[in-house]
Amino acid sequence: MNYTSTKSNQALMAQALKSLTGKWGIAIGAWLVFFILTDFQVGWEWQGDDGGDYKIGLKIIGLLIGGPLALGYTTLILLISRNQKPDFAILFSGFKRFGISLAAYLLMAIFIILWFLLLIIPGIIACLRYSQTWYILSEDENIGPLEAITKSKEMMVGNKWKLFCLYFRFTGWFILCIVTLGFAGLYVGPYLSQSCANFYNDLINDNLIEKTDPDEKNQETNEDKLTESHEPEEEETGA
Repeated sequence: MNYTSTKSNQALMAQALKSLTGKWGIAIGAWLVFFILTDFQVGWEWQGDDGGDYKIGLKIIGLLIGGPLALGYTTLILLISRNQKPDFAILFSGFKRFGISLAAYLLMAIFIILWFLLLIIPGIIACLRYSQTWYILSEDENIGPLEAITKSKEMMVGNKWKLFCLYFRFTGWFILCIVTLGFAGLYVGPYLSQSCANFYNDLINDNLIEKTDPDEKNQETNEDKLTESHEPEEEETGA
């Protein structure tokens, strides 16, 4: 199948802000919890009463919950991008598919690390190739982790540069996050997430047009012809 993103990145970003209207509360809350539990915990130092350093334990916990939380967060932002109001509990819905989400998380991590061991650019390309995996898993409960990664690679053929440019458009926002010691991330995080969700929606919407059932097309054509044959002909009037 041929997947192509047809909307401009500017349009995807504008649509993201429109989708977030009236939903900033749940979007910020979900992003903040997701960030704290998956990314921010890496910097924590947990010192036990016996003086032991349990930072490795925190990293293992983060590794185990990273996949399920990524799947739940992706499901939540997809619903927002489609003008729905999801329940906050959806953020943790990925734990219902713990094995699949964990496997996808580990596989992507291994593949990306291996590509980064070669060079930085191949590693970046790998991140772009696997970027649609969570969306695919979110919408298809019957697909496996490796299948989802493979489908993501298929969807990103010819679309990697556009997604990279979408990320690049947020460079200024990322700098603002650094200047504000991360506080701007409360705005930038949901904004970027929704823009990426719109990118995925754009990919699959374009493909749905191509997948229109030929039988349905033929049926519509026949119905149109039948309707036209029963339309009364206009009488010609002389001058």
